[in-house]
Amino acid sequence: MAVQLKPKGVPTSKPPFTVGQLRKAIPPHCFQRSFLRSFSYLVYDLCMIYIFYHAATTYIPSLPSPLNYLAWPVYWFLQGCILTGIWVIAHECGHGAFSEHQRVNDTIGLILHSAILIPYFSWKYTHHLHHANTSSMEHDENFVPKPKSKLPKYSKYFNNPIGRAVRLTISLTVGMYLYLAFNLAGRKHDRLASHYDPYSPLFTDRERLQIYLSDAGLFATTCLLYKVAAAKGLTWLICVYGVPVLFANGMIVLITFLHHCHPDLPHYDSSEWDWLKGALSTVDRDYGVLNKVFHNITDTHVAHHLFNSIPHYHAMEATKAIKTVLGDYYQFDDTPIIKAMWRSTTECLYVEQDETNKGVYWYRNKL
Repeated sequence: MAVQLKPKGVPTSKPPFTVGQLRKAIPPHCFQRSFLRSFSYLVYDLCMIYIFYHAATTYIPSLPSPLNYLAWPVYWFLQGCILTGIWVIAHECGHGAFSEHQRVNDTIGLILHSAILIPYFSWKYTHHLHHANTSSMEHDENFVPKPKSKLPKYSKYFNNPIGRAVRLTISLTVGMYLYLAFNLAGRKHDRLASHYDPYSPLFTDRERLQIYLSDAGLFATTCLLYKVAAAKGLTWLICVYGVPVLFANGMIVLITFLHHCHPDLPHYDSSEWDWLKGALSTVDRDYGVLNKVFHNITDTHVAHHLFNSIPHYHAMEATKAIKTVLGDYYQFDDTPIIKAMWRSTTECLYVEQDETNKGVYWYRNKL
C-alpha cells in the first residue's frame, strides 16, 4: 500500500512563538481604530456605487444592441466587487474594527449587512465562533470538512469535471443563502440551524433579541426593494441591484472558501487542536487589483485570524511585521484565483487522518 505524503503546508507541531510575541512584533498603532478613517473608506465605496449605478442607468439603456447586453455584465462585475468591499467594512464592524464604540460598529454593520441581504448579528455571532474554533473538526463553523466515511453517497457522481462545475455554480450563486437558511457547510447540530431563527441552536438566549433585529433589518430592506420594484419594475431591480448583490455574496463565499480550503492546510480534532494552530491554518491569496477593492481581506487573512480587531488599513503593515516571526507557519498562495478555485474544488473533497499523527487531518479527493 502506498504511503500518502504529508502536504508541504502549515507545520502541525506546536509553534515556537506565542500570540504575545506576535502582538509585540506589530507596531502598536496598527491596533488603533479611527472612526473617521474607517468612515472615509465607506464613503469612497458608496461614491463608487453611485457612479456605477448612474452610469448603468443613464448610458446602458441608450446603447445599441448587442452592446447594451455586453455592458450589463461589466456593470454587474464592477458593482459586485464594490459591494464585496462594502461587506468587508460591515464584517469589520462585527469584529469591532470600524471604531472604538461598539454601538457605532453594530449600527453601521446592521445597515450595511441588511443592504446586501445578510443578517448582521446572526453572521457576527457565528463568525465569531469560526474565529474562535478555526480548523477544528468538532467546533468550526465554516466549510467544516467531512471524513470520507461521512460523505453523501452521491458524492462519487460529482467527483468529475461536470460535477465539480455544478458544485461550484451552486456554491457561488445560492451557497450563501443555503448556509444562512440551513447552515449548509457549517457545523452539524441536532436540529435545523438557521441564521434567520432567533431560537436556532447557533445562538444563546442573550443573543436572541439581536437576531430579531437582524431579521427586522432584512424585512425593512425587503419592503424597500418591493417598493422599488413596484415603481421601476422587477427587471430593472434585478439588473441594477439583484445581480450585483448575488455576485457580491458569491464572492464572499469564494473568498472564505479559498482561505480555508487548500490542499496544504490541516484540520485538527480535539486531541491536537489549539487556538493558535487553528488560526494559522489559513492562507493569504493574491486577487491582483481586487486586493485593494476588497480592502485587503484577501492578502492579509492570516493576520486577520490572529488579530481580528486590526482595521484593514493597518493589516498590510501588521502582516509584514509578523511574517518574520511566523516563518514556515505563514502561508501565501499566488495561484491565479480561477485556477485556485478549481484546484480546491478538485482536491479538497474530504479529510483523512495523518499517517503518523491521528489528530491531524489533510484534504484528499480519491473516492
